[in-house]
Amino acid sequence: MTIRQTRRARRTAAALACTATLALIAAGCAGTSGGGGGQGSTGTKAKPVTITFWHGWSAPNELAAINANISAFEKLHPNIKVKAVSNVTDDKINQALRAGGDNAPDVVSSFTTNNVGSFCNSHEWVDLNPLLKKSGIDKDKTFSKAMLDYTSYNGDQCSLPLLGDAYGLYYNTDEFKAAGITAPPKTWSQFEQDAVKLTKSEGAGYRQLGFMPLYHGYETTTEHYAAQYQPTWFTADGKSAIASSPAFADSLKEQKTLVDKLGGYQKLSKYRSSFGDEFSAKNPFETGQVAMAMDGEWRVSMIKADGSKVHYATAPLPVPDNQVSQYGIGYQTGTIAGIAATSHKQAAAWEFLKYLTTDTDALVSFANAISNVPSTYAALKSPKLEKNAQFQTFLNVAANPGSNTTPSEPNGDSFIVTYQNLGYAYESGKVSNLQAALKKTAGQIDSDLAQAR
Repeated sequence: MTIRQTRRARRTAAALACTATLALIAAGCAGTSGGGGGQGSTGTKAKPVTITFWHGWSAPNELAAINANISAFEKLHPNIKVKAVSNVTDDKINQALRAGGDNAPDVVSSFTTNNVGSFCNSHEWVDLNPLLKKSGIDKDKTFSKAMLDYTSYNGDQCSLPLLGDAYGLYYNTDEFKAAGITAPPKTWSQFEQDAVKLTKSEGAGYRQLGFMPLYHGYETTTEHYAAQYQPTWFTADGKSAIASSPAFADSLKEQKTLVDKLGGYQKLSKYRSSFGDEFSAKNPFETGQVAMAMDGEWRVSMIKADGSKVHYATAPLPVPDNQVSQYGIGYQTGTIAGIAATSHKQAAAWEFLKYLTTDTDALVSFANAISNVPSTYAALKSPKLEKNAQFQTFLNVAANPGSNTTPSEPNGDSFIVTYQNLGYAYESGKVSNLQAALKKTAGQIDSDLAQAR
């Protein structure tokens, strides 16, 4: 995942006047353009207002879905018009928020949850806690803990989840049957056995690999493995915990065990170079090059759209043998949305953001259209949600209270990249003393964060 860091932005005087006290925003504070949409957004006395919404969706089905939600919102709030700008990157959003002015967006969304720490810490996105409270929304009862973790930083809820992603296991049912495997593995030791059984060597390579464990193997990232071990990324005083929380050493060792049992780093790396693009019909799980894969819920619709002949099922990813009671958890991430601190129309912007992120029907229709996981408990339970047995796995992972994510930090994904680099070195045999390497890596993370906080 590519991350883009933001710098602390200067707010304009008008934005400061409107955001100095967030309670005023909630009460209908607006800029020079009138603001609208506050206390009486659906009433006849509310002044007309147009807000600008920047988002990153660009595919035809995505645009149709988000535009349908915008139209539905405008019918409910006839005084608020939404001007949508699509296919916008984080870099462009950051530039616009720093510049401010009439051309800057009011409501923004991003696919990069790792940027939340910088958005909150720089105060470029408004803290939504007072607005949630004013609207009577209990965020802890509305969203999962994992989603709240990746949409906030240091108590500042500067964004809200707008659909999500959950990770699980895809497995080839024909190959399971041929290998005599009757159920998906629940523990990593079972997973190791299955991965070996499903591996078919051919010459110096493979005819089929049970599982591609390498950290460059698409979604088999260090943080996705670690999530199954219930990691604590930082201590209470904000220091890196990767050397003290056993989840990190244990998950790294498990991955290295898989690498060694399945042929070694060099052999696996050579086979990985034969894989097609992850988001195409050449994905190795869809072509049968691997019998099991760590992936997100989107793969369900992609397998169908790609016309893959693979017969498959899904399940949660394995957990450590001594944590089998936690089976069903997984890593979560997703799209985020918030209000620009430079906006002069924050009352209307909140009405729109609230609709996008908490209206059950809006979330369900959007999730159905783009095959993502709904981001509220209510939407997860909606009878209108289109699902099958394969997709249900990811809904269950999203609803599981043990599911987790990587925390938000003010320097974006720097700490994740630093940890990933350790993983690359360890899997390839360049690191022999893991504990010493973890301590050194933790020190680097702390040093980097000290400069950002």
